[in-house]
Amino acid sequence: MANPVYLDDISAGQTFVSSTVEITTEEIKEFARHYDPQPFHLDEAAAAASLFGGLAASGWHTASITMRLIVTGGPAFAGGVVGAGGEVNWPRPTRPGDRLTVHGEIVSVTPSRSKPDRGIVEVHCETRNQRGEIVQNLTARLMVPRRPAT
Repeated sequence: MANPVYLDDISAGQTFVSSTVEITTEEIKEFARHYDPQPFHLDEAAAAASLFGGLAASGWHTASITMRLIVTGGPAFAGGVVGAGGEVNWPRPTRPGDRLTVHGEIVSVTPSRSKPDRGIVEVHCETRNQRGEIVQNLTARLMVPRRPAT
């Protein structure tokens, strides 16, 4: 990994913006067939009659896209993006044709008292569509290693 980011390099208030990915009808249906086979993710007529009023991606599909965008466009955390818990919500559905971008901010950095080689970084990420509407809020706690002694 080129230029890994260690706990020692991170401070509260730092921000990042990922690249953008467009989601298609076929991707929504393919994900749903495998992981969330509910009618409002698979069938336009059923989706139109649902509370979504049209085809909607699974929230877990949106979360997966968010993960991809963080891994490919967020800080290059040493050791990878290693989750230690979090909270997620979906204030509005992701639709076919939406172009999603993640806007992230480091909330806190806490060195571990019991494991001095690492710490926890809390990051808040908003996944937004092309209109700037938030389709997912994620607050994640990530384990990030400290810079090795040289």
